[in-house]
Amino acid sequence: MARDNKSEDFIGPIRRLLVGLFVFLLLGVFLVWRIDSPRVERFRAAVIDEVVPSFDWAMAPVTGAIDLVRDFQSYQQLAEQNDNLRRELQQMKAWKEAALQLEQENARLLDLNKVSLDPKLTYITGVVVTDSGSPFRQSVLINVGARDGIIDGWPTMDGIGLVGRISGVGQDTSRVILLTDTSSRIPVTVQPSGQKAILAGDNTLNPLLEFIEDPGLVRPGDRVISSGDGGVFPSDLLVGQVALGTDNRLRVRLSADYERLEFLRVLRAQPHEVIEDPGGLLATDEVDALIEDVLEETAEATDG
Repeated sequence: MARDNKSEDFIGPIRRLLVGLFVFLLLGVFLVWRIDSPRVERFRAAVIDEVVPSFDWAMAPVTGAIDLVRDFQSYQQLAEQNDNLRRELQQMKAWKEAALQLEQENARLLDLNKVSLDPKLTYITGVVVTDSGSPFRQSVLINVGARDGIIDGWPTMDGIGLVGRISGVGQDTSRVILLTDTSSRIPVTVQPSGQKAILAGDNTLNPLLEFIEDPGLVRPGDRVISSGDGGVFPSDLLVGQVALGTDNRLRVRLSADYERLEFLRVLRAQPHEVIEDPGGLLATDEVDALIEDVLEETAEATDG
């Protein structure tokens, strides 16, 4: 106990002395930094030059913490910019998709304008509003009908080739039976051989060629057009090319793009004139006069 009391009596004065010296030092530093004198200013500058560089190690944690905070702020800014760029990229993808769709529609419309048809054939363009294609029926619905003057049986084309015919007309819409439908039968001509045939749909993308006059003259790659026989379709409408099917039967690779039918051109095909009196086509009086003139010329030539 006595030894502990002596230690406390010895440490207490030393502690008070050290605290006093530290306070005196702080007051001295304060006074030196407050004195406005050129000599004191030079002294302060010299002290700063000597002391501050040696305190870099002490400032390293503070500098590191500040850099860490700045890096974290920069990371937050980069994350926000990254999120904004992702949103803009999604918007750009949507705009790109819309632009591609518009480009495709524009290309198809331009194709429709480039197709050269008989000047006597006028047409109206409709938009495919629904596709009711099924394993048993191949048809589409377009947004033109009786109000637009559409008549049942008129042919339809896309930008390149024949697609089908009107089969059912409403006030505002019409149904188009495609060439691939099993109920579709149209007369065609195979070029360059000129062979006549019937294009028969069988619910596939490559309809059959049936009733060919001479199959030996038909080759894969030959051009197939409508013949105009029977008054079903106008002549010289492009249908497609001859192809040999996997079943070794002659088929037609259709020129129309059946996978992307968006616009269809309905041709105003005028009906053929019905001939009720074939003999009436001949002008009897004129023919008799012509025969008499020929006989007279022959008799004069004989007499001479």
